[in-house]
Amino acid sequence: MTHSVIRKTARRFAAAPSAALALTLGLALSGCGGMATNMSLESVHQAVVQRTNYTLDLTSGPGGLSIPEQRRLAGWFDAMDLRYGDRIAIDDPQSSGQTRSAVEAVASRYGILVGDDTPVTPGYVNAGMVRVIVSRSKAEVPGCPDWQTKSSTNLMNATSSNYGCATNSNIAAMVADPEHLIKGATGSGETVVMSSTKAIDAYRTSAPTGAAGLKASSSKGE
Repeated sequence: MTHSVIRKTARRFAAAPSAALALTLGLALSGCGGMATNMSLESVHQAVVQRTNYTLDLTSGPGGLSIPEQRRLAGWFDAMDLRYGDRIAIDDPQSSGQTRSAVEAVASRYGILVGDDTPVTPGYVNAGMVRVIVSRSKAEVPGCPDWQTKSSTNLMNATSSNYGCATNSNIAAMVADPEHLIKGATGSGETVVMSSTKAIDAYRTSAPTGAAGLKASSSKGE
């Protein structure tokens, strides 16, 4: 190899990084920066579920909650706009069954059951008081919409920075219980087909009306 060929090869390799740098600077200066980098089909923007606990302390007695305290609890539920997905718990130092029954009776008007797990809340519940806790979850997708990808050049064959924002944001807004995004609802094992065929099965398994014989009757009056 001659010296001239060696010099040309060296200049070619030395110019390669400069060309790549110039291309990058050109894209940035022209406002076309922000090339997409996510090469998977999994969106980088996922729903985040946040739970908030709301508390109300009520006065309880040997017979549970008094009528005024039950009305106060019902008014608080109305103000909270209690709905599907909310969870109700009781923090009662005395573990009174009458108090729990009273809270369950008020909560049943809104179609919500009282759970057995009590979340940790600030402060201390004194004897003679009961704390009713409403846990509410909210789902949102932070960082959406994301239009950071401004370059039409896609050397990495990557998805847009806004990829998945519309789908995940709509699901987070429409899901009835946001915690189902973390863990799906557990079914009872009974399908719609099984429940819809109950009437048919009852008709098929019932004994014929004449199995016990016909009832004797007379047309003569007594």
